[in-house]
Amino acid sequence: MEIFVVPNAEGTGAVAAGILAAVIRSRPDAVLGFATGGSPLPVYAALAGHGLGMSGVRGFALDEYVGLPAGHPQSCAEVVRREVTERLSLDPAKVFVPDGGAENPEVAARDYERAIARAGGIDVQILGIGHNGHLAFNEPGSALDSRTRVEALTERTSQANSRYFDSPGDVPERCITQGLGTILEARQLLLVVNGADKADILSEALTGPVSPECPASVLQLHGHVTVVADEAAAERLDAARTGSVRGTGPVRVRAGAAAV
Repeated sequence: MEIFVVPNAEGTGAVAAGILAAVIRSRPDAVLGFATGGSPLPVYAALAGHGLGMSGVRGFALDEYVGLPAGHPQSCAEVVRREVTERLSLDPAKVFVPDGGAENPEVAARDYERAIARAGGIDVQILGIGHNGHLAFNEPGSALDSRTRVEALTERTSQANSRYFDSPGDVPERCITQGLGTILEARQLLLVVNGADKADILSEALTGPVSPECPASVLQLHGHVTVVADEAAAERLDAARTGSVRGTGPVRVRAGAAAV
């Protein structure tokens, strides 16, 4: 596990974008996993500044709400279209989002899992972390080997996401999400975290026990994890600096955007 600590959200975007740019230069048809939370969004803006030709890049979104009408501005499909596909000039035919409007969401979830497999798996999965430790919409209690499926949002996640909607009652109750087992099959995991409000959960995820009660703790089980955090989010990672993060490999902590 490698941890980059940078001063602010602009820095996390720059460092994470540098990592992705290196992957795309070495593999122009790379398969990327896109997250749509607040922390990952600056990554796409910074990546656009690299001026890469990315028409060959393929992508899969982590999740989608169930039941939002097509074109809803806060659907993951629309966020990916605005912030990722258009910003990075990706080929829309190569960017995929779970079908939250499907008549049978359970079948749509299984189809999405198969589509990822047909693409050869994901090279780099971009991730954020929720205040309760959720990855994608894998809420506390999710099985560590779970697959893409329909999931119910917890009250805390609904409250956190309500800032994107006109009112809290507009937040959908269900979603389709990649499972923790699905996420762990990506060849590299890139976690981007900003803000002091994420300091406690980031520390728990990286240094606490691996448990379904903190879904993000599964990061400790993966062989290639890069964490990019601003100073506020990394405030409680002193344990990581001394190498006490669990996992199969060494932990390196590097400071500053120059670490790219």
